[in-house]
Amino acid sequence: MASYQHIDTDNMHQSIYEFSDHLMQAVEIGKSISLKNQYNDTKNIIVAGMGGSAIGGDVAKLLCKNELKVPMVVSRNYTLPGWANENTLVICCSYSGNTEETLAAFEHARDKGAKIVGISTGGNLSEKMTELEFDLVTIPGGLQPRAALAFSMVPILFLLQKMGLIGTETIDQLPDAASLIKSIRDRYGKQSDDNPTFTLAQQIYKTIPVIYGETDATGTLAVRFKGQLSENAKMLAYCNELPEMNHNEIVGFKNNQDILNHISVIWLKDEKDHPRTALRRESTQEIISDLCANHEVLSAEGDSATTRFLHLIHYGDWLSYWCAILHRTDPTPVKNIDRLKAILSEKS
Repeated sequence: MASYQHIDTDNMHQSIYEFSDHLMQAVEIGKSISLKNQYNDTKNIIVAGMGGSAIGGDVAKLLCKNELKVPMVVSRNYTLPGWANENTLVICCSYSGNTEETLAAFEHARDKGAKIVGISTGGNLSEKMTELEFDLVTIPGGLQPRAALAFSMVPILFLLQKMGLIGTETIDQLPDAASLIKSIRDRYGKQSDDNPTFTLAQQIYKTIPVIYGETDATGTLAVRFKGQLSENAKMLAYCNELPEMNHNEIVGFKNNQDILNHISVIWLKDEKDHPRTALRRESTQEIISDLCANHEVLSAEGDSATTRFLHLIHYGDWLSYWCAILHRTDPTPVKNIDRLKAILSEKS
């Protein structure tokens, strides 16, 4: 097998490897945030973003869900929900600053008189935020947006904390999470059968992965797994949540057996899963265990949910990376996205 260095010409390996470093850099950025505007009377929160920036909102919401004092949603669209108003905090998150959906959502937030904060490396979003004197968190550039998860996620947590919308519990757990991830990254980064992310990649890279997690918990991580497998490994992947899939999707594991033979099911498990959800996962495995190519249950180490969830994210990022290498595919380029942008530009 060719060495990953000969395939990974843009060094996505380093970007994934440095996730723990990014977390701590993002913590320092978060500590330095100084808000010039007022955010009193915030009744709800919208994170407006797409792709790697939107997942930062998803993960931030997941990590602080037990601290949040108001509802929070992630909007992946040109427009905001109809209920957004002057009491809504809209966090516009675009790594490049030029994401067209996020820029449109920013203008919609202005039209609604919402409280607006931006997170970006620059681009049009940063220009508009600065010109209109909205608060802006500037994050480091030079990464693929999906590899900048720490920089889109952690500043959201600090913004919410500084606005009095969450406490410090989640933020205080970030150093321990970074420390654990740092302790395992050498193992996960090796092209070796001693590496569990590499051995699982060998099992699934010629299949269609279907990832299941629990709603409002590991289900969020399943979305991250799916996105990373698509962008890094250039593989179709799908995800859904328990218990919802027990009310429809489970019945689909019957016909088209030739397709089922090429599906790998990955179950994301956490020690704090609802007991009934855990029972449903185990029972569903029994029902469909003989119908697919592979089944794998993944759970993560860690004393806190923050540590366990970020560990699983790191595991999934490496899994997608090694699937790319096994396909002899450079994980960094996203040619179909670039092509789509060119077509949209021509037709605008």
